[in-house]
Amino acid sequence: MKILELYSGIGGMHMAFQETGLQGIIKAAIEINPTANLIYKHNFPETHLMNLNIEGLTSDLIKKLDVDTILMSPPCQPFTRNGKMNDINDPRTESFQHILNLLPELKIKNILIENVKGFEKSLMRSQLVKVLNENSYSYQEFLLSPNQFGIPNSRLRYYCLCKKLPETFSFEIQDCMMKNYPGKNMPSTCFEIGDILENLQGLSKYNLPETILRKRLKILDICYKNSRRSCCFTKAYGRFIEGTGSVFSDIPQEVAERNLLKLYEIDCNSKEYSDLVQSLGLRFFTPKEISRLMCFPEQFSFPKDITERQKYMVLGNSVNVKVVSKLIKLL
Repeated sequence: MKILELYSGIGGMHMAFQETGLQGIIKAAIEINPTANLIYKHNFPETHLMNLNIEGLTSDLIKKLDVDTILMSPPCQPFTRNGKMNDINDPRTESFQHILNLLPELKIKNILIENVKGFEKSLMRSQLVKVLNENSYSYQEFLLSPNQFGIPNSRLRYYCLCKKLPETFSFEIQDCMMKNYPGKNMPSTCFEIGDILENLQGLSKYNLPETILRKRLKILDICYKNSRRSCCFTKAYGRFIEGTGSVFSDIPQEVAERNLLKLYEIDCNSKEYSDLVQSLGLRFFTPKEISRLMCFPEQFSFPKDITERQKYMVLGNSVNVKVVSKLIKLL
């Protein structure tokens, strides 16, 4: 496989391809975000990384790169509730539409697309399917989450695999696959959260401020060492609480739940409340722990000048490496 990685971010697709063990090379990666590019270059210094607006791509440039495979994760905001769901009327879809316009001029054999749940019902998806059909591609769509693969994290995403005919898939094409992913030996349960925790001093800087605990305790999604689940982490994790990801308590779950019941009956401005809530030891997951939940390899790291906020933002925009690696193998 000779791969062009579009919207390359911090290299999630690159890591997924490496995990497959398949023969091939990332011929080039293209990303406009400067922070993501710093992190990508830090981890993949040998890859040809282009700081380029995708709308500036031409068919001639892609042909010169000599690629036969495209891996991409176009902007998801046009298809999310927080992004107002403007679909093809959102300017952030223009780069993806530009790629689809170039596709008839290219000799691309394989394509993998990742996006958020909701894309499958969009006008943008209808436009994608139209282009694939007009250009003789066979395709299979999926809605998959890491917890289907034994990973204790919910991150439901849309995926589309495309192959240029006469090449075919090794499985029968169906309507959008969710529960019947055509993989073998799927795990029946997820591993425990305790398996991804950092064993370090100095984690207190991730503790939730007491102001948050007083106001937002009831909406927190709390994980424990024995938990086999966690919520989807978004780019707003660490800045906002609701709907951005789970938090962690280091004390036994039965003790924490008993204390939580007491807290709901106590005046949140009292010293008793303060002492009890602090005993929970609630903290944010660290960027390293989130990268492990997203199945990044242990050698993945951030440059020294990347802030905690930037780490959370780029991780929230990335992909689950294990899920994508399984799909690349199917491709």
